[in-house]
Amino acid sequence: MGAGTTLGHHLLRLLVAPGRRRFEQHLGELESVQRARLNRWLSAAARSPEGQRRGVRADWSWEEYARQLPVTGWSDYAEAVQVQRERKQSLLIDSPVMRYQPTSGSTSAVKWVPYTKMFLDELDQVITAWVGDLYRQFPDQGKGTHYWSLSWIPTELRSQTAGDINDDMKMLSWGKRLLAYLTQAAPQEIALAKSSDDSLFATIAYLAADEALGFISVWSPTFGLGLLEQMSAWRLELADVLSSGQWGPRHAQMAGVPCPRSMRAAALLRSWDGQLSPAFFEALWPSLAVLSAWDTAAATPWARKLQGCLPQAHFQGKGLWATEGVVTFPFQGRYPLAYLSHAFEFIDAQDGKVLAPWQLRQGQDVIPLLTTGSGLSRYQMSDVLRVDGALGQVPSLTFLGRNDGVDLVGEKTSATVAQQVQDGLALQGALPVTLLALDEARHRSPGYVLLVECGEGTSAETQAAMQSDLASQVEKALQANFHYKLARELGQLQRAACVALPHMRALYLDQCRERGMIEGNIKIEPLRHWRGNVPQVLRQVLDA
Repeated sequence: MGAGTTLGHHLLRLLVAPGRRRFEQHLGELESVQRARLNRWLSAAARSPEGQRRGVRADWSWEEYARQLPVTGWSDYAEAVQVQRERKQSLLIDSPVMRYQPTSGSTSAVKWVPYTKMFLDELDQVITAWVGDLYRQFPDQGKGTHYWSLSWIPTELRSQTAGDINDDMKMLSWGKRLLAYLTQAAPQEIALAKSSDDSLFATIAYLAADEALGFISVWSPTFGLGLLEQMSAWRLELADVLSSGQWGPRHAQMAGVPCPRSMRAAALLRSWDGQLSPAFFEALWPSLAVLSAWDTAAATPWARKLQGCLPQAHFQGKGLWATEGVVTFPFQGRYPLAYLSHAFEFIDAQDGKVLAPWQLRQGQDVIPLLTTGSGLSRYQMSDVLRVDGALGQVPSLTFLGRNDGVDLVGEKTSATVAQQVQDGLALQGALPVTLLALDEARHRSPGYVLLVECGEGTSAETQAAMQSDLASQVEKALQANFHYKLARELGQLQRAACVALPHMRALYLDQCRERGMIEGNIKIEPLRHWRGNVPQVLRQVLDA
């Protein structure tokens, strides 16, 4: 590890330690801290054009605020955000907009979330507490370089970003960010390569060349697995690049990013059979100490698979982060509420009652409402969490799944139900990818199709038997839902089906990319409604 990396870790550890201590020191002051966060927001919102239009007052109490302003969704802000971007003004809240962060979604419905100075300060509160706790819990990761994933912007959207880079380090304040860059395995300029494919190649080249890699942070475990699989697919090209220190045919696409060089990595890659074996990755990254990724709900089996490839590293889950804000994060082995950042409320998933965070009780299933420095107020997330305990007065929560559902014909299937269905399956060694709701499933009629990934060498007979058995299990589980059962009896839905393929995850992720979703943010969801054409490989099975 270079002197710059060592110095960067030393100084960064010193800079984030106060954030960790601050989070710990106020764990017994949840209500007063949250009321203070709201007061700060009200003051800034009341000075903004949109706040004045909505009648926001700086002297509102928590209770008055909840009475006066409604629960909101993105559609309540879309027009104002568009005007903000066009005029280069701050309309939602009195805080300068530093950049806009695109979320996943179809290209026609990308949400460009404004990241104001106030909002970035809120993120800095939580990320310093998290990174400070990382240094305390896993000191070895502070001895190597770090990879914090970039959220790739689809090639066709790059002209709309005005040069902004979707860099996870930008959640830190500028001083901590500069120090963090000293510890990074891959330069941020990789994101400026001509296409997502070139950005990915450059990332993998830098990671493969880095014998001192100590920490990997990705959001979706499927993105992490994709990195390892692409390393396998590109291993000979990577070996040529790393042995020569030249990008070769990709040179013109790399936007001037220097090429790494490592004869050691080149030799390992040339001798590699391409299998994702723990022994190869231990030889490549002997210092890897921590691996961080989503690991709850639909991500669980894929997180286990990624962890199995990198057993030398401790594993840490992510908590619940979204482009619009952070709800929970890993700290002291729990996932506490990020109470020092935004102002939070929660909808009880059972009775719809809105609760302040200090009113939550263990065992409750809740849906978060966020009030953030971006100008969002009482913004409803599409996620369900369960209160599983507390650190001091601050609740810790487990992510259960998304709350947005599918209603093809009135059957009202929720993502949490889809997750429960998949959790109850006897999968015969397969891995679930998603439950698809298709407008034209079997016989061109609407229905549900479970996608699973089976082993590479699975015979056609075994595959057919697996598909039939899993389809029956899914159908039986879905029939426990009254509305689904009624829709089936009325002939509105086809019987559930299953498609099992060796590379199903790759097929699913390719389709997500084609539908405009953002690389690095694409995650395995328990339920997905795919409108439009069904990929031919699925259609062949469904029509058989």
